[in-house]
Amino acid sequence: MSAISSITRAIIKAYLEVFIENLVNEYRGRLISKLDIPAAYLSCKSSKGQLKPFQAAIMPSELLRINEFERGFSSGLGTTYEECAKLIALEHHREAHRSYEITGEVSIEAVNEIERQIALFEHSADKNANKPSFDEMIQAVLDAQKNNHLVRRSVKADLYVLARDGRKFFFEIKGSKPNKGQCLEVIQRLLRFHLLCGESRPDAQSYYAMAYNPYGPNRSDYKWSVARKYTPFEQAVIMGHEFWNIIGGETAYEELLDIYQEVGREKGKYMLDALAFGF
Repeated sequence: MSAISSITRAIIKAYLEVFIENLVNEYRGRLISKLDIPAAYLSCKSSKGQLKPFQAAIMPSELLRINEFERGFSSGLGTTYEECAKLIALEHHREAHRSYEITGEVSIEAVNEIERQIALFEHSADKNANKPSFDEMIQAVLDAQKNNHLVRRSVKADLYVLARDGRKFFFEIKGSKPNKGQCLEVIQRLLRFHLLCGESRPDAQSYYAMAYNPYGPNRSDYKWSVARKYTPFEQAVIMGHEFWNIIGGETAYEELLDIYQEVGREKGKYMLDALAFGF
């Protein structure tokens, strides 16, 4: 049985086609400064710091435009993972929402405990000492919750999924090579999810989700040391198959890639013609 129905497949495909067309239209009319005369180019100014004299000297402007498009494409592609995950999850779970906001009243003691847990985790990681487990961090925050000194707080999840069995999943879908600050910020947000919903695992599960593993098919292949060091990696980080399996089942990842590939085949010539030749 397929993880992605023909209807959802068509919706995802149409969504990706529009994503590509919108991005191509943004870059198609973008002016790329040509280096016809070096002195003239060197007198140019760019408020956004986009002058590249050596690239402009040696590369055709059409290739420079394609290069800029590729970087913008890679940055924007992350939003497509969220939308595709939501569409697939709606087939397999009770609810699925992007940018899902949780709001509630929590005690200032619990809010402060989140900061204390993050500081403790960071200190332990810096010293290469034993770090608290993610379950321990969650429990410490929930235990700090009181009935007084209440403050109103809210936090948004990139993706929220309510499973048919009542379990709640909160995902922060981020890049696969984060820096230290990004790691700690995501873990802070995951702890806030648990505090605001008032539940620990397994009833509520929060994850730093990576849509793919850039190092290979297996979790053991992942080599980015910063993420391994500054997250509760084994308990709070999922990637590639691990993420898509929760969303839609064992074949969801491969089926989704097949849709991306189909769109790429059909839109490839359009992208080249529009960006390189202005058609």
